[in-house]
Amino acid sequence: MEHENLNAGLDASFDILARQEAADAALSALRGEIEEVKSRFRTSRPPLSAAHGGNHELKGFVDGYLRAGRDTELKSLNTAVMGDGGFVIPTVLDQQIAERLLRLSPIRSIAQVVQTTTSDYRKLIATGAPQSGWASQTAARGETTAPKFAEIIPPSGELYANPSATQFMLDDAGFDVEGWLAGQIANEFARAEGAAFVSGTGTNQPLGFLTGATSTADDTSRTFGTLQHLGSGDAAGLGTAPDDRLIDMVMALKPGHRQGAAWVMNAATIAQIRKVKDSTGAYIWQASVMEGQPNRLLGYPVVEASDMPDVAAGALPIAFGNFQNGYLITERFGTRLLRDPYSNKPYVNFYATKRVGGQVLDSDAIKLLKITA
Repeated sequence: MEHENLNAGLDASFDILARQEAADAALSALRGEIEEVKSRFRTSRPPLSAAHGGNHELKGFVDGYLRAGRDTELKSLNTAVMGDGGFVIPTVLDQQIAERLLRLSPIRSIAQVVQTTTSDYRKLIATGAPQSGWASQTAARGETTAPKFAEIIPPSGELYANPSATQFMLDDAGFDVEGWLAGQIANEFARAEGAAFVSGTGTNQPLGFLTGATSTADDTSRTFGTLQHLGSGDAAGLGTAPDDRLIDMVMALKPGHRQGAAWVMNAATIAQIRKVKDSTGAYIWQASVMEGQPNRLLGYPVVEASDMPDVAAGALPIAFGNFQNGYLITERFGTRLLRDPYSNKPYVNFYATKRVGGQVLDSDAIKLLKITA
C-alpha cells in the first residue's frame, strides 16, 4: 500500500514538473514575441522621435508647427519664441543646419566665424605696432608712438531659403521633417553664401575677398584692406613655370600666417594645377592618401570653391592664405522660420532667414594669383 502511494506521489510530482516546464517554455516564447514586436516598432517608427532623444517639447514643435502649422509654445527653449516673422527655430535644428553648412560652404570651413546677437558688429584691427627699442638700466626711455587702428564693420544681408513640401509628405509619420528641412536650408544657404564670400558686392550681402582693388605692392607699403596679387607671367594662362609662381605666393605670406594657410581654387583650376611638374619631373600636387584628409599643394591643403573664377585674362583664379586671420564671417544667432501654406498651393513653403556678413579682416593674410603678364 505504501509502495502504491509512493508511486502516485512521484507521478503527481513529475506531472507538476512537466506542466511547469511547459509554462516556462510558453513564457519564454511569449517574451521572444514581445521583444520582436518592440524591435520592429523601434526600427519602423519615424527617425524624428529618436533624434529628439525623448525631448517632447521639441517633438511638439516639429509635429505641431512644421507638420500641422499650429502655434507651439516651447517653455524650455527660449530661442523658440513666436513672433510676427515666425519662429526662431530651436537650438537642435539650428545646430544641424550649422554643421551641414560647415561641410558644404568651403570658405566658412576655413574662415573666422563670429556669432552675434546684433547685426551691427564692429572690430578694431591694429594696423601698426608701437615703437620699441633698447636702453641701459638707468637710461631714459623715449616715448613710443601709439598704434594705429582700423575699424572693421562687415557688410551683411539677410540670407534666405524657401524649400517646399506637400502636405501629404508632412502628414507621413515616416517622413523625417527635421532632417529634410535642415538639409534643404543648409544647401541653399551654402550655395548663396559661397558666392558672396568670394565675390559679394557688400551691398545687402557680404563683401567678398576678391571684390575690390588689388596691388602688387608688398605688405610694407600696401594700403590696409588691399590684397596683394602676384602675376602669372602669362596674359592668358598660368605661364610656363606655374610652380615657381605658386612658391612666390607662399613666400609672400608672413611666417605667422603660413601656419594654417590653405589654397582656394575651383575644379577647373585644380585640373590644370594637378598636371604641373617641377624641374625633376615630379608632380607638385600631393593627393590625399586618407579619406577625409585634404589634397595638398606645396605642403598646404587645397580647398575647392566652385565660385572661384576660371583661369582667364585678368582673372584671380587662385588664392592662398590664412583665412582664419584673413576673412571674417559674422552671423546673427538663430535662424528664423516661417511656415507658409498659402502662397504656393498645394505646397507648404518654409521661409528661412538668417543675417550673415563678411569682409576681409587682415589684408596681409591672403595672397592672390592674377592672370597677367
